[in-house]
Amino acid sequence: MSVEQLAVAEIVRRQAERGKVASRETALLSTEQKNAALRAMADALRAQADAILAANAEDMRRAREAGMASHLLDRLALTPKRLDDMAMMVEAVAALPDPVGEVIARDTRPNGLRVERVRVPMGLIAVVFEARPNVTSDVAALCLKSGNAVLLRGGSDAYQSSRAIVAALRDAIAPYVNPDAIQLVETTDRQGVLALLTLNGLIDLAIPRGGADLINTVVRTATVPTIETGVGNCHVYVERSADPEMALAIVLNAKCSRPSVCNAAETLLIDRAIAPTLLPKLGAALRERGVELRVDPTAREILGYGIPATEADWATEYLDLILAVRVVDGLDEALAHIARYGSLHSEAIVTQDAAQAERFLNEVDAAAVYWNASTRFTDGYEMGLGAEIGISTQKVHARGPMGLRELCTYKWVIRGDGQVR
Repeated sequence: MSVEQLAVAEIVRRQAERGKVASRETALLSTEQKNAALRAMADALRAQADAILAANAEDMRRAREAGMASHLLDRLALTPKRLDDMAMMVEAVAALPDPVGEVIARDTRPNGLRVERVRVPMGLIAVVFEARPNVTSDVAALCLKSGNAVLLRGGSDAYQSSRAIVAALRDAIAPYVNPDAIQLVETTDRQGVLALLTLNGLIDLAIPRGGADLINTVVRTATVPTIETGVGNCHVYVERSADPEMALAIVLNAKCSRPSVCNAAETLLIDRAIAPTLLPKLGAALRERGVELRVDPTAREILGYGIPATEADWATEYLDLILAVRVVDGLDEALAHIARYGSLHSEAIVTQDAAQAERFLNEVDAAAVYWNASTRFTDGYEMGLGAEIGISTQKVHARGPMGLRELCTYKWVIRGDGQVR
């Protein structure tokens, strides 16, 4: 390891040590103290709006000069409305029940021991994310409310934005808790991420939030416990009994409302029985909204246009106005396609046939499955969690949108009267 790498690793270690100390203090805060700190954080985001937006403008300028793609620029951009939404998200977290101290299970053993499982904070959580400044405040709020400290490592493209946001949040919480409960990694060097993910004994949990490359890097590198989040190769299957207008509305929303996020649809599967009549309407509406279609031979024959889909198209999370389209022979073929290409994120069926819907809901392996609704609802706020730290696509204690409970573990609390074994 070079001198420069050693210096970066030492910076990150010192921050983690401070965060670990803060995590022990944060774990002991009362609900009232945490909520007061969260309300102060929301007020600070609004009060420091000019400074935060100015920092974001600098990030945007550099990103444009570097040729960043339009859908990534959309993720990076802050506006007064988006900043106010961030403050509202923090307030929504403050309004949620406190998970810390919740008794999950209780039992009295034959020997009189009173056994409980009680929800407790994880400790110090490291979150590695890409150029999305809003994630900074969402994650900080969720970690604080769940009694954790957080060490944030945002994308270098959003560094100035994240730095301004974290500065506002740290000032806001200072009267209530050690401000080291919220920290931004003080280097954008890639070695900072590698150092962060190997701090066993300091980092209790690492969560990557971003695209496939980021997630794979974290999973390959981390020696601390990790939860994978994010990659969303999501499908909408339009079954033969689907209401055409409902199908149109759901497909357009799932693909077009915000194509740069992980819960946007990337593939449309449509039943062969209705494809000749419905697919032209769907295709026209999608093209009108600027969506590029990657189509299988049957879909191209019906539409008369579209780029021939390759094998890679079925497995791609585009995060852009691109949609793969395949005509399938019923539910079995749709299920097989999703099983092969899906990313365990979010899958939807549009149908009026309850039996077909129940089969889909029961047989699809994904964190969230939908009947007659858009995949865009896989979101912490929409699911009633206030905000989310990410969408877990793993089969661990946290699956789907990760809110307050998912940022806690539990411990066994046993009360006795002198029992010995």
